[in-house]
Amino acid sequence: MTSYTPIDDDLRAARERARRLDRLTAQHRAVSVQIEEAGRLVADLEARLVEEEGDVSRLEKGGFAAFLSGLAGSRQDRLDRERAEAEAVRERLRGQRTRLQWLQSDLAALRGGLAELENARQEFDILLGHKERLLVGSDDPRGRELVEIARRLADTAADLREHEEARQAGIAAGHAIGQVLRCLGGARGASTWDLIGGGTIADMMEHGHLRRADEAAWHAQQALDVFARELADIGTHVTPAMPEVDTRWFADTFFDNIITDAIKHQRIARTGEAVAEMGRWVGETVEGLASRAAELAVRRDRLVARREEILAG
Repeated sequence: MTSYTPIDDDLRAARERARRLDRLTAQHRAVSVQIEEAGRLVADLEARLVEEEGDVSRLEKGGFAAFLSGLAGSRQDRLDRERAEAEAVRERLRGQRTRLQWLQSDLAALRGGLAELENARQEFDILLGHKERLLVGSDDPRGRELVEIARRLADTAADLREHEEARQAGIAAGHAIGQVLRCLGGARGASTWDLIGGGTIADMMEHGHLRRADEAAWHAQQALDVFARELADIGTHVTPAMPEVDTRWFADTFFDNIITDAIKHQRIARTGEAVAEMGRWVGETVEGLASRAAELAVRRDRLVARREEILAG
């Protein structure tokens, strides 16, 4: 049997470098999040300190604030308390600024480590590919398993890509439907006002919201059409249709009374419910796609791990 000792030694070293790269990448993400958090805390504490120092300054200068403080008790006691509160905020601010500096130093060190290992994953993949070709081209039984793994990996990667594309299309459709619901919500609010006597202004607002809802509904339908095509790619055939925005609302201006106002209000409510139902269907479908994509990602990772086990184990 062919000896693979030299390339196996290289693979072990390359795998360790790749794993170190993965660890540093994860740490880099974590520290970046911590820096964002610390930055927000510093900004909040700086604003808080300005307020606290302002309170102290007003009490020190006297005036109306000091007069009110005197009515509530000892002005000096209040001043001492405000100074203590300002100092407490100042201490917290110093602590968070120090923490932020530490985190930034950690991030710089991580970036240095990442720069040294920048090509570690590519180097490991190249060595894996080299050994894979050697095994596939030999009589080694591992070669046959590698061929099957490669086939399954290709299928899984394609399925995962198609599910992710469908999920993104669904998210876009959900956003478009949300815009329709917002317009209908505005129309419903104006319609409620119209019912209790909003008059011409309420009518104008209502009709404006409805025109925007009608336009948004066409955009949502376009997004749903794209979503349907992406779903067809993964074997799900649907023809989702947005509920129609009733253009008779605009003609109702000529017959404006409490009865027609109530009818318009009911139409808006029914349309809103139908649009919301479509939104729920999109949301549930997107969740299903995300779940399936997660399963495919697990399958892909297991295949990749098995391939690496064969080649570098």
